Amino acid sequence: MIFKKNYLPLFAIIASLNIFAQQKETHNIDSTKTQKLQEVLISPLHINRDLQNSPASIGILSEKELLQNNTTDISNVINTISGVFMQSSNITTTRISIRGIGARTPYGTNKIRAFYGNIPLTSGNSETVIDDIDLQNINQLEVIKGPLSSIYGAGLGGAILISPQNFNKGNYQTEISSVFGSFGLLKNRVSFDLNEKKSSLNLGYHNLKTDGWRENSAYNREGITLSGELFRKENGKLTYFSNYTYLKAYIPSSINKTTFENNPQAGAPTWVASKGFKEYKSTLAGLAYDFKINDHLNSSASVFINYKDSNEPRPFDILRQYTFASGVRTQFSGDFKIGKINNQFISGIEYFADNYSGNTFENLYQQNNGNGSLEGDQLSATNQKRHFYNVFTQIRTLLSDRFEIQAGLNYNKTKFELENDFPASANTPKENYSYDGIFSPQISFLFKPNQIRTFYFSVSRGFSLPATEETLTSSGNINQNIKPETGYNFELGGKLHFFNKRLYTEIAVYRMEIKDLLVAKRIGDDQYEGVNAGKTFHEGIEISLKHNWAINSFFNLNSYVGASIGNYEFKDFVDNGNDFSGNKLTGVPANTASAGFNLNMNSGFYFAANFQFTDKIPMNDANSAYSDSYSLLNLKTGYEFEILSGLKAHFDAGINNVWNEKYASMILTNAVGVGNAQPRYYYPGLPINYYGIISLNYVF
Repeated sequence: MIFKKNYLPLFAIIASLNIFAQQKETHNIDSTKTQKLQEVLISPLHINRDLQNSPASIGILSEKELLQNNTTDISNVINTISGVFMQSSNITTTRISIRGIGARTPYGTNKIRAFYGNIPLTSGNSETVIDDIDLQNINQLEVIKGPLSSIYGAGLGGAILISPQNFNKGNYQTEISSVFGSFGLLKNRVSFDLNEKKSSLNLGYHNLKTDGWRENSAYNREGITLSGELFRKENGKLTYFSNYTYLKAYIPSSINKTTFENNPQAGAPTWVASKGFKEYKSTLAGLAYDFKINDHLNSSASVFINYKDSNEPRPFDILRQYTFASGVRTQFSGDFKIGKINNQFISGIEYFADNYSGNTFENLYQQNNGNGSLEGDQLSATNQKRHFYNVFTQIRTLLSDRFEIQAGLNYNKTKFELENDFPASANTPKENYSYDGIFSPQISFLFKPNQIRTFYFSVSRGFSLPATEETLTSSGNINQNIKPETGYNFELGGKLHFFNKRLYTEIAVYRMEIKDLLVAKRIGDDQYEGVNAGKTFHEGIEISLKHNWAINSFFNLNSYVGASIGNYEFKDFVDNGNDFSGNKLTGVPANTASAGFNLNMNSGFYFAANFQFTDKIPMNDANSAYSDSYSLLNLKTGYEFEILSGLKAHFDAGINNVWNEKYASMILTNAVGVGNAQPRYYYPGLPINYYGIISLNYVF
């Protein structure tokens, strides 16, 4: 890993701050509470809520950390988690990979399950979108790395758990805020919170707009979120949640190397000419009831729906999709004793049903006198229904104060049916198919020499289901030969507190081998066919440090450093007669690093800096093309003060990409040039940009 000379001072500063803080531990400093890092609790659906005793590498972003940038783009903050890499193009197109899993997905995110509370954000075709959730509606975000959670489906990449915002101060609160910045960025938000003895309510509305800095990249999103609790009693409560999103985002698409270097603000010519965009309406809604049966047994049951209606004019066709998903989840948790040995458990079942309808039409934009897309004749109509259920259990056995074992098992059974309705004269019969049931076991051993240090070793098996397009042949029929990817993960890690809990260090070493690698082979414009083409190998080490230092009675400093050093490669991979075995895995950097600090003053002022390094990325399976490595520096400052009793004002200002680095914020893997044209690998990242935030908060 090579850093430019002018990047080294930032690391030196943070390192010296940590060293100086360690030296200060022998001195008396006022307010011990401000020195210690806050205890971190994870989702209540885990077998225990203590991060220290979880035998997995779990990246945590608090509400404050999620809002450390401009509150509009989650990729800036999620990339501070070591081992997690989110690529984003104009907020419209994103891809998340965890430890290299999901890096080769052409568009979007799969191989990772995501939940907002109890509601799955992952659709039946394995696509995950977390961008619709306004960052200011999130209380905490967790990333479970690797297939270490039987409870959340044992996905190969892992799981992302988003906790909805809650309000527990006073009885009523209202807040208004505005974000404005470069390239026409404007976000307005208003929220109201109520918290009473037996119920609570959170209602928020936001509207996010930007003109974009590239051709054909205007963006508009608005959303309404309603959540809260009802019938709160000592032994139970009903939780409700709903989120409505409307989005219309124009798509500049990817560009070739020459355009990227000389005119990065340009869009792909065909996308600009067709004025291609993505537009949809989506609704999430769910109810969950938690009930304490007795002192040793609790139950939780939830139901949910996920609806999405989208329209996407593209240069090669116009795609209209409709998806309606629903499901139920129920689980029991509790504790029991076997002799003198204490045990805790969670067991349950999740059922998910997804109905998908997709239609394509000709795009006659070339005949529309420069007015963009124009719908022509219908080209196809496909209906797919997918059903699956997960049966899961996890147990924690406390052998002593120092040793414990955690074990889990997930069983998945998936089936689906397909019907091509166009042309009607074809009278295509329904096709039914199901995968063999998949057992995914997990076992972990924990050693705790004391209450502030934990070491663990775990072995787990996970799987990833093929996406809809990967289940089809080029003729549109079900591919009977396709099967899920599976793999085993071996992980050794430690979670350690030092210096009176002012420094938290986490380290994880992992090794995973995936077989039956799913490969989306391009057979046309945005047309792919899935095959199981071989094996990939993932190994690496992740390190993260968080430090809190009360400098004196006026200043407090929080700092962090994180790094991921990986080796991701094809172990056995032959595609179209080309042997790529031994090549680096496409679409993911081997090494990433991040560092930052937040200097707080008791007067209400603060100053923050964030640095991120991303190594070069292989852009095709042959490893004949790489993107350049890049480094980004973001700065932010702000001031919070009380105007009247209960009324607070907050002003922030920030600069992103201070060095005006030219970089690719997203890569289109295995892009193919048409004729003599260069492949369009690059989605350019934003140049230097500025923003300001104004917010008013009133608690009464």
